[in-house]
Amino acid sequence: MLPLAMILKSQGHQVEGSDRALDQGRTGQKFAFLEGQGIPLYPQNGTGLRDAAQILVASAAVEDTVPDIKAANTLGLTRITRATLLAGLFNAAPRSIGVAGTSGKSTTTGMIGWILHHAGHEPTIVNGAVMKNFVSAENPFASAAAGRDDLFVSEVDESDGSIAQYTPHIAVINNIALDHKPMDELRPLFSDYADKAATAVLNLDNDETAALAAKLPEGKVLTYSLENENADVFGTNLEPRPNGIGFDVVSNSEGAQAHIKLQVPGAHNVSNALAAIAAAYACGVDLRHAAEALNLFSGIRRRLEWVGSTEGITVIDDFAHNPDKIAASLETLHAFPGRLLVMFQPHGFGPLRLMKDQFIACFAEWLASNDVLIMPEPVYFGGTVERTVGSQDIAAGVQAAGRQAIALEDRAACGDKIVDLATSGDRIVIMGARDDTLSQFAADLLKRLG
Repeated sequence: MLPLAMILKSQGHQVEGSDRALDQGRTGQKFAFLEGQGIPLYPQNGTGLRDAAQILVASAAVEDTVPDIKAANTLGLTRITRATLLAGLFNAAPRSIGVAGTSGKSTTTGMIGWILHHAGHEPTIVNGAVMKNFVSAENPFASAAAGRDDLFVSEVDESDGSIAQYTPHIAVINNIALDHKPMDELRPLFSDYADKAATAVLNLDNDETAALAAKLPEGKVLTYSLENENADVFGTNLEPRPNGIGFDVVSNSEGAQAHIKLQVPGAHNVSNALAAIAAAYACGVDLRHAAEALNLFSGIRRRLEWVGSTEGITVIDDFAHNPDKIAASLETLHAFPGRLLVMFQPHGFGPLRLMKDQFIACFAEWLASNDVLIMPEPVYFGGTVERTVGSQDIAAGVQAAGRQAIALEDRAACGDKIVDLATSGDRIVIMGARDDTLSQFAADLLKRLG
């Protein structure tokens, strides 16, 4: 909600809000920032809704039992979802770039926005995470940038089906894999999204997006790949480093080559960069300018973010929360020595139930024999939820596959266990989504270890 609030405020709208995290005393700095921008905040008890002329924008996670929703219904306010508001802003833009896919959306969105900015544009950018290149003392939570030209770059979410509301000029799809919805629901959503675009940027290294590329008219598609040298944008000669990765890129569309040194690690981030290069090319930005920008791209907060090191132990904060993202992070980390102590907090009981077998298979494959997986129960901040599958089920399955896994009653117990286990040379990885307090947990853990 924060990026939308900032963009609407910049357009001259009066913006107010509520959040259960505010009521629960979490992430106070973020709410202080909003109030400092002239956005009044109210308890989520209906008191902020006073006038039938107000419009209530609510995320999909807000249930009808929440007092604000009840108050809106009583007053007869117009109600729209967060996704509908964002899609309206996006579709109204003269040139829109939507970034979709199961994994890599936030990083690719940040990369495209930064390339366009570096090339002299002033795009509007809406992201699901803080973009470090746009952080400043005045804007410490830079998950959005209010632009001044006709370009609008946004992360597009398929988890609630709202991707169907977007009509992009350029549609980027990084990959399609099981996450919030089963595959038979995801395929038509992504296919329709690509069909509506003038240009579709598609990943040939993912079976689903490669199949989609084969179905679309040739002149409509820009492809990228780390494996197929005939792709429009091809990455090769990867040079992994602990805090970054170098690679060569060949733009077959442009007939140009460049060497790039990313400041973020992992082959998956090279793939994200190739997607960004292709999208920027569709906007008229050549490879030279794109490469210059990517060399200066400092990353997205909570994407394998280095928190600090003490006593020979490193703490890393990571947003990975589905099997594809977890596999990419673990593969990147295992390119370098050191045992991994992984605390994974699932992002909900629903996703855990949907992907139970995939989570078990992922950790069984990507954890080394001496790594340890430590899990609290899934994040829960309120509402109704079915709890038929919990973290104990995942840990038991990973143990049965021959890897070390522990499920504990809460996050505090997990922190105690990590402190007890950690020795010099270990890398502690805090994984999970939908919970901003994980970053504070990682920082506190570093202090305890010191």
